[in-house]
Amino acid sequence: MMKNVLFLSALLALTSCKKEATEDPVQDPTTETYSEGHSAEAKTPEALGKQIFEGPGNCTSCHQADQKVIGPSIKEIAKIYKDKKGDMVTFLKGNAEPIVDPSQFAVMKTNLPITQAMSDDELKAIETYIYSHLK
Repeated sequence: MMKNVLFLSALLALTSCKKEATEDPVQDPTTETYSEGHSAEAKTPEALGKQIFEGPGNCTSCHQADQKVIGPSIKEIAKIYKDKKGDMVTFLKGNAEPIVDPSQFAVMKTNLPITQAMSDDELKAIETYIYSHLK
């Protein structure tokens, strides 16, 4: 009798796990639909970069388009990176020295975990957005 109870418990546990696994793909299309809709909002890398820069990147707390606040302006960053042929993505990954305003790097360093967690595509989108200020 005890073996039957154990077997039944194991069977129920497996069935419930299998049911959860079956339900997960149902949730995935919803997520995909959201992300497709999300992507539709930001069709260009520049628009995606702006969205990240102003949103989850929290970049606007220190960087404004035309003026230095805590960190250098977006225009200044774009100009210096272009002039010095810097690699913005490598910097945002935490693998390059600051070239714009090294004295403020301590402040920027506290935000690097945010950019280090981003994908290459997201970082390239931020870079594209920053360079768009040279127009």
